[in-house]
Amino acid sequence: MPLLGISLIPVGTKSASFSSSITGAVRTIENSGLKYQVTPTETIIEGELDELLEVAKEIHQNALAGANRVVTNITIDDRKDKQIDMQDQVNIVTQSLR
Repeated sequence: MPLLGISLIPVGTKSASFSSSITGAVRTIENSGLKYQVTPTETIIEGELDELLEVAKEIHQNALAGANRVVTNITIDDRKDKQIDMQDQVNIVTQSLR
């Protein structure tokens, strides 16, 4: 299943903090029913590609409603040779460290 990493940088807001934009993004993901993981620099979402792109679009548009400008970065990890998910990716690295 594809993984999408998304990060937001709202510009032109009244505050240097953008935690409210991230909170809004996480609420959007929760409403979508997709599995996700928040990290310090981005949020990872797991789902079908069309679902991921739709939720990324909604996150961007919602953030733009509260700022004059928003820079949204997305990364998609999608494999054709085998299924992947967030936990498998973490487990591979953890096991390699042993």
